[in-house]
Amino acid sequence: MIAVIKVVPIKNSLLQVSLSDGREGIFNIMPYCTSDYFKEILQDDYFRQVRLFFRGIGWPHGQDIGPDTIANDLVPAETLKVA
Repeated sequence: MIAVIKVVPIKNSLLQVSLSDGREGIFNIMPYCTSDYFKEILQDDYFRQVRLFFRGIGWPHGQDIGPDTIANDLVPAETLKVA
């Protein structure tokens, strides 16, 4: 079972993520912020409160994304310019 073992907010809805299977990369939460429930994540102060939640990631008001979704959409960091 894959699990997120580290998550670091970068900027503009991008997260640096490390998975238990050794993969690391960038996960963009923007595609998941289309509903009212997830829109709060678009506020930078709230976005930066991301934490490990079970095997995925989550925020204080209950928004969460599972490890399978993250693993599926993880992009190797070297393919993105994040500066």
